[in-house]
Amino acid sequence: MAFKTVLSVTGADHSDQDVRIAASLCAEVDAHLSVLIISPPPLLMSPPPLCDGVPVWPEQRALDRLEKRSWQIGSYMDRLEKQSWQIERFSHDMERLQKRSRETRTLLRGRRLSHDVDTDYGDQSSIGDVVRQPALCADLTIVGPALLNDDNLGRLVINGSLSETGKPVLVVPKGAVATLKPRRVLVGWNSRGEASRAVREALPFLSGAEEVRLAVVGPEASCNGNGPEPGAGIVAYLARHGVQVAIYRLPSAGQSVATVLAQHAIDTSADMIVMGAYGHRRLRDRIFGGVTRWIVDKPPLPLFLAL
Repeated sequence: MAFKTVLSVTGADHSDQDVRIAASLCAEVDAHLSVLIISPPPLLMSPPPLCDGVPVWPEQRALDRLEKRSWQIGSYMDRLEKQSWQIERFSHDMERLQKRSRETRTLLRGRRLSHDVDTDYGDQSSIGDVVRQPALCADLTIVGPALLNDDNLGRLVINGSLSETGKPVLVVPKGAVATLKPRRVLVGWNSRGEASRAVREALPFLSGAEEVRLAVVGPEASCNGNGPEPGAGIVAYLARHGVQVAIYRLPSAGQSVATVLAQHAIDTSADMIVMGAYGHRRLRDRIFGGVTRWIVDKPPLPLFLAL
């Protein structure tokens, strides 16, 4: 199965770098590009009723009641002022969204690429759902450097597109040269379901690569986990799909799996790393802990993830 629909998610205040990367990838494989531009708003808070939380004493003196009422009105006016600022901010953000949408459409029309552009304005709790809908109708979601480095959007977008849909994500860090027709691919294998799905989803470009290396870090032969010959089963699976793959069993030497994989990718001049994103419970920590530090600390390489 080829990649025929690619989703690119970007922020309203981002540059067009991420969209340009996604457009170039779509041009490589003649895919349709769907662009979703998001502008998460500040949290809106409704003012409480005037008398909320303020006791009323029957024997209170009139002056005390007047002072308390004056304080309540002042507090209420402060809240109204804050809400007015939030409404003004919303209006400004909507204008920015529309401006960004027009600029993106102009950019893509110039490339003569099949595309559609959509915008959304949701609160932080709904970003995952906002991304999930278009991601369900795409073969692949691209996370470019601007989105990856956005502390507000990046985490929510990856969780929404990866953990909520089962569809793969291609992370393209700053400085990386991304392609959907890589010549050399390194596959990180650990005999887990997530790694198996990553391999299956990556078949469109694995089958066309000149060299595919399957790396098993610190494997232990067993009847359950890795099997008596770690990695042998998935190598046979790939061979049946026409993928010529060589297996490398790499010692960990006390280092993390990510460090060993990164170093092997550098040593072999890999164009891309394919790996599973591990389990739902540990997804956030894995991606924004180990993997993000890995991407930042090591020479940049596109990372193809599936869950």
